[in-house]
Amino acid sequence: MTDPVSAPAGRPRVALFVTCLVDLYRPTVGFAAIQLLEEAGCIVEVPRAQTCCGQPAYNTGDRATAADLARRVVDEFLGYDHVVAPSGSCAGMIAHHYPALFADDPEYRGKAEALAARTHELTQFLADVVRADTTRARYDGVAAYHDSCSGLRELGVRVQPRRLLAAVPGLTVRDLAEPELCCGFGGTFCVKYPDISTRMVTDKVADIRGTGADTLLAGDMGCLLNMAGRLKREGSEIRVRHVAEVLAGMTDRVAPIGEAEER
Repeated sequence: MTDPVSAPAGRPRVALFVTCLVDLYRPTVGFAAIQLLEEAGCIVEVPRAQTCCGQPAYNTGDRATAADLARRVVDEFLGYDHVVAPSGSCAGMIAHHYPALFADDPEYRGKAEALAARTHELTQFLADVVRADTTRARYDGVAAYHDSCSGLRELGVRVQPRRLLAAVPGLTVRDLAEPELCCGFGGTFCVKYPDISTRMVTDKVADIRGTGADTLLAGDMGCLLNMAGRLKREGSEIRVRHVAEVLAGMTDRVAPIGEAEER
């Protein structure tokens, strides 16, 4: 188990759960999350032994593998004041599903419940827990915001990113006509049911285009990669970014998702 650093009085110790997709496809989102948390007064650590939260295995019915991965997460992250993830999907797995996963495990049930209670999605933590000020960032444009299924339904994340983005100078945020509809990614869903997934993301992209926005924002890399891919295949010039990149003012450091590798 990681030994967290001591934090000065009043400064919470926060462990960043990076997520697999951020680590592999968009490290800038992790750096943006760290910057936002530090600016909010947190002592931030990134436990080096962290791995997948176990959600892909859990969703496909492999509870044994999911539990093995989840135990490692619990052991690595339990000693912190808060755990924050730039993903409603991964945060939802830890906060919503870990207690059920260990319901019959006398050793880990209490630990999982304790970790669940202190785990947050990034914008949820910034808006509701530390009341972060994001007015130092600037983004000139009109953005459509996509609510990920896990963040919205499992964690209640909806107003928080909009509240933070409303304070960003130069930015206008527009809601989709049907904001609660899934983009069709769904982790392994898009692999198991590609035709259904393609139809769903096609409908989602049409909704995004209908807003007249020049930028698409969301808080989950899976959704963003899925929608960016469809937008690119349809020849759209809508820029796709993780909400953390805009809030941290890092859009000049990395190309929009799906367009190029990091600069």
